Amino acid sequence: MAWTDERVETLKKLWTEGLSASQIAKEMGEGVTRNAIIGKVHRLKLSGRATPSRPPRPRAKPAPKPRVTTAAPRTTTAPAPTREAPIAPPPLEPTPLPSGEFATVLTLTNHICKWPIGDPTSHDFRFCGRKSKAASPYCDAHASQAYQPQSRRRRRGPESATAALDALANARRKSV
Repeated sequence: MAWTDERVETLKKLWTEGLSASQIAKEMGEGVTRNAIIGKVHRLKLSGRATPSRPPRPRAKPAPKPRVTTAAPRTTTAPAPTREAPIAPPPLEPTPLPSGEFATVLTLTNHICKWPIGDPTSHDFRFCGRKSKAASPYCDAHASQAYQPQSRRRRRGPESATAALDALANARRKSV
């Protein structure tokens, strides 16, 4: 497909009218693709379109805040939180391999901790190099940092569930 002066003028006219590259490609036909249109627009350094090709989206109204009702405090006591053993901070210094060198991308194996240490763009970037778990890419210390247990969800009381249901009912009434 060759860009003739006539095609370039048609492209400029349709672009300033606000048509998208896909719409212009359909209009011009004859094997003109959307990418060809985009490339030519950039080479011609055409400015942005005069009007948007899509109508603006209507903005959604913010959801009304649910009313909070106060209820009598519960008399039951919550169970005491269990304390887990503190996790030892992972080692910050890499361990040299038996050859005396530090672990790099080229020397990593399935049994070496792949925890990155340092800035990857610097010449002294290394990996941890300690022995990793059988099914993990990290040593015990780095695995404890990488795979933290998910916190338990707190069960909401019945008063917060009632407030949520009231808010939904109010929203439905307003939308009808």
